[in-house]
Order: sequence, then C-alpha cells, then structure tokens
Amino acid sequence: MTWITIVPGVVLVVWRGTPAGRHCHLSCPCSLSLAHSGGNVLPAECSRSVPSLVESWVQSRPDSPAIFDPSCEEATSYAQLWRSSGALAAHLRRLGVGRGEVVALSLPRGVSLIVAMLAVARAGAAYLPVDSAAPVDRVRRTLDSAGVSVVIADQDEPWLGAARRVDPAAADDETAPGPVPDLIDADDPIYVMFTSGSTGEPKGVVVPHRAVSRLVVEPLFCTVAPGDRVAHTSNPAFDASTFEVWGALAAGGCVVPLPAVTDLPLEEWTTHLDGLSVDVLFLTTSLFHMIARERPAALRTVGTVLVGGEQLDLSVVRRLLAGSPPARLVNGYGPTETTTFAAFHDCTPESLAGRDRVPVGRPLQHTSLHVLGPDRTEVPPGEVGELYIGGPGVALGYLGRPDLTAERFVTRPGTDERVYRSGDLARQLPGGVFEVLGRRDRQVKMRGFRIELDEIELAVTATGLADAAYAEKLGDGPQALLAVAVVPAAEELDLTELARRLAEQVPDYMVPSRWVPLDRRPPIGPTGKVDRAAIARLLAESGPDAAAGPAGPEAAVGPETDPVTAALRVIWRDVVGSEPTATRNFLEMGGNSIMAVQLAGRVQDRLGVRSEPHDVLLADSFAHLADQIRVALERTH
Repeated sequence: MTWITIVPGVVLVVWRGTPAGRHCHLSCPCSLSLAHSGGNVLPAECSRSVPSLVESWVQSRPDSPAIFDPSCEEATSYAQLWRSSGALAAHLRRLGVGRGEVVALSLPRGVSLIVAMLAVARAGAAYLPVDSAAPVDRVRRTLDSAGVSVVIADQDEPWLGAARRVDPAAADDETAPGPVPDLIDADDPIYVMFTSGSTGEPKGVVVPHRAVSRLVVEPLFCTVAPGDRVAHTSNPAFDASTFEVWGALAAGGCVVPLPAVTDLPLEEWTTHLDGLSVDVLFLTTSLFHMIARERPAALRTVGTVLVGGEQLDLSVVRRLLAGSPPARLVNGYGPTETTTFAAFHDCTPESLAGRDRVPVGRPLQHTSLHVLGPDRTEVPPGEVGELYIGGPGVALGYLGRPDLTAERFVTRPGTDERVYRSGDLARQLPGGVFEVLGRRDRQVKMRGFRIELDEIELAVTATGLADAAYAEKLGDGPQALLAVAVVPAAEELDLTELARRLAEQVPDYMVPSRWVPLDRRPPIGPTGKVDRAAIARLLAESGPDAAAGPAGPEAAVGPETDPVTAALRVIWRDVVGSEPTATRNFLEMGGNSIMAVQLAGRVQDRLGVRSEPHDVLLADSFAHLADQIRVALERTH
C-alpha cells in the first residue's frame, strides 16, 4: 500500500506500508500552504473537493443525464452515477484503499471509467490512468514507481504483477452503503499523471482537488451549462480528459464518450459527431488542423471547440473562421503541471487581425502568468523570457522526485507565490495577451503528446545497439516527425531490430520514423562538443528516400501502370509530404495515425471506395495498400 500524506506548508510525503507502521517512501519539498496555492487566500471555489462538486448536482438534478453512451444509446443519471461510484468506493475502502493512496485505472472511455474515477476520489485516493497503448515494461515501471497495489481493470493485464485487480463491476450494487472517507482536503491528491522525462523515465505529476476545482468551476475559457454535452475523446492518460470529465460533471453537464478521431474514417467520425449535438469538444492541435483542412464544416454544430497541445496554424484558423466555424473557437495552453489549461485565447477574426501567430492569450480564472528573466525578475512587456505559472492550478510536485520538484516548482522572488517553471519562452504583447515562442530545453510537442528528446536518446542507447543517439523533431503540424541519428555499437546495425527494441520501451508516438546511421564519430563543432546543428541538418536532408530507415533505402515508386496507383501516389505525396516507395510502409515513410485518417478520407473522396485508417497503418507497403484499394474498387463494380 502507498499513502500520500499532506503536511500543510511543509512537504508532500508518500508512505509505503501499513497505517500502523508507515515507512517513508519519498519526500518531495513542495509547500502546500494557502499562500503557495497562488495567493494569500485560496479562492472559495477551489477549496471544494471534486466529489462535492458532483454531489451538488446529484442533489439538485438527480435524474439528469451525467453520461450518455452513444454506442448503446443509454444514459446514466447523476443519481445512478453516485450510487455506482459509492458502491465501488465502499468496496475499495474494504480492500484498504484510503486517503492519499494511488489506484491505477485501466479502462477505456465509457461509463465504467467515469464511475471508477469518481469512486477512487470518493474513497479519498488518487487515480492513475494507464495508457493502454504504452509498452508493458513502461507501464510496470510506472506502477512500481507510484507504489500501486490496486488496479481497476476489466481484464487481466500482463503488467499487473503483484497488484490486485478489481473489476469495475465488482461492487455494482446500488443498494450498497456509500463510502465513509476521511474528510477530503483541497490539497489532497485526486490523480497522478505521468509525462515524458528527460532522465529517461516518465515523471508522475501529482494534482490536488483544488487544482481541478480551479479548472472547472465557472471557467472563463468554456461555459458549460447544466445539460450541456461535453465530448470525451481523449486518452484517459492525457490530462485533457480532466476537463472533459470533471468540466461536465462539475457543471451539471453530460459526458459523451466518443471514439478517437483516429479510430474511424474521418467521414464516419464527423457524421457521428454531427448526430450527437455536442456542445463542447476538445481537439489536439494536430487533429484540429486535420479536420479543419479535410472536413472544415464538421465543427459548425459544436458550441465550443477547445484546441491545445501545439502552436496553432494561423492560416488554418482564419480559413475555418471565414467558412463554417463553431460558435466559439478557443486556443488553450497549459502544461500537465498546471492542470490542463493555464491560458486561453478566443479566436475570432478581430482577435487575430494583424497577428502573425495565434497567442495563448490571457490567464485562466485564479491563475497568474509571469514572464521572467534568468534572475527570475519580471521582464518588460514585449521582451522574451521564461513563462512561470501560478495559482491553485499548480500541481503538488513530481511523485518521488524531490530534486526535480524543487527545480521546477519555485517561489517567485519577492513574493510568497508558488509558481511552476514551464520551460516555455514567452512574451506579453500590447493589450495584455501572452504569446509562446518555443522551448528553452529539448522538449517538443507532437500530435498533442509532450516528448523529451533526451528520453528518446537514452532509450535508444539502452537497447545496446547504439553507442549514441541524437533525436530531433522535423517539420510541424500533421507532417511533423521524429528523426534520430545513431552511432552503431557494432560494425553492422540492424535498424529494424533497433526500432523493435525501442518500441518495447516507449510509446509508439516516441518511436522515430526516420533513422540515419552515423560513422563511429559524430560531427564535432569548434568547441569540441557534438555539433547538434550539423546533425539536425543531416536529418532534415536525409529524406525518406535517402534515409536508411528500418527497411533500408528504396527507389521511389516507378511509373504507374494503373489509375489506382497513380491516384494513390498523388494522395500519398500530398499527405505524407514525400514520394512513396514500393516496398516500404506508411509508418516507415513518416506517416502517423492522424495522417492515416487524412489519407483514408482522401481515398474515399477521390476514388469512391471506403478505406479505414487502420488499413493504411497496417498495410505492408505502398504497393500492398494500392492492391487493397484496387480489390475494394473491383468489389463495388
């Protein structure tokens, strides 16, 4: 068992053992006094626990839908959600789960997941969502580092180890008594989410109830009214799900779990969305760009579309606003450490007039933004500095990482305000809005995922097949890709085996799609250090046809002998940004799940044949994909 004990104003301590004989598991210095929550007095809205926010709607609107499942067209009322979560919470309490303990959740989006999230919170514990797509070893290390002993999952998982699995329906008895938890404090953790770490290991961000309450109570960036439908499309292990679930339930709204955009053909997904009368929808920036380019009218029925994760393409936004935009389009910004969003900007023709990039805007409610110089003093408006974020949304710290917590969660000089060092370079523009210009470290964003390039390099060398690795992000938007130059550990380097071993250690979005072997000695700059700029140029110049990818260099597809191959080649080139090769597959050529949706949609538009994103991703080669489309065409005639 693991307990996270809050000692107000002093430390965050996690204990492992039994209540009667606790042994300190970790100690990470992060002051939790009210002043360090972002001001001298914690706002009343942020002093409530998340379950209490939901309970107020259970009392006032018990029969209103809290969850609507489109797959079976069934609604779960607030009263039913409260009873089911109470029964599961009571069951967890009987198993010894109590205040401050960490419980892992391995469930897909749906009623069971939301019931489990609320149940864990009502039991006084913190939930840890598991990324089902992550490698087994990575999940096991994550659970071990968090001291997880109980996992709520609907099936046995290979990474469970000694942890006890609890079926989400184990306590599906609405007559069971509710939990009797210890009084939940606003600074008690409600969840732990792991993000990419520069040391080679993910780091767990510990988020308290007050941070979630600050996000969802009377939000300026997105109004959710009782009865409004809020789409839940995010991976539960991605912190956008915090807003999607609690933003709806704290306002008397209805959570609508939807398939991810990449799970269905784009036309089918947009039709699905159109028929559900969704009021609020969050999209990662890459997904938004793709939908805005491919199906711009698909968002016209949505009340508020929130976009976040990467820099928005100004030209795409302007085209959408000039066509069939949603009622409100908001650019959201915020690291996981500041609970989903820290700033927002309403995107309108007027707010974007005369700008050359979309700003992140103004701070959220009960949030402060500061652009500080190297000495941590405010820089004048217009000058570039590092963005520091304060307020109740700031997390407690990193689980088991007191050194990193002390480095990134600091007190602003001359004040008692506890702030988070974002690592983002920013400036304040005339009119008070903020603009983020890039990173001060080697962290990048791709398709909404936060990736530490150092972590990829460490994981590559840990395979034993490379003595050194140098990772870079190339390009922007849906066509962005990860590229790695490697110094082989032996005379012969099997890049296919290297990619396979890496995929066993990191999530698929961290596996590079371009590999370039280097000589035994990488480029050296005038200071005697590795010349990363030269390596970056080499990676950029080593296009898909020139780079020795996992399948080796291949000649481009030759002259087409049939119209299907000719049309597919044009579509491929438009989407992937490179010429296809006959024997290499979509992923090896720099493709990803978002681009697969684009390609499949264009195949359907131009050739009149249904193509699934997974058909694109799983095809052995360009030629194989062309054959599949040709066969499908023949069946339709």
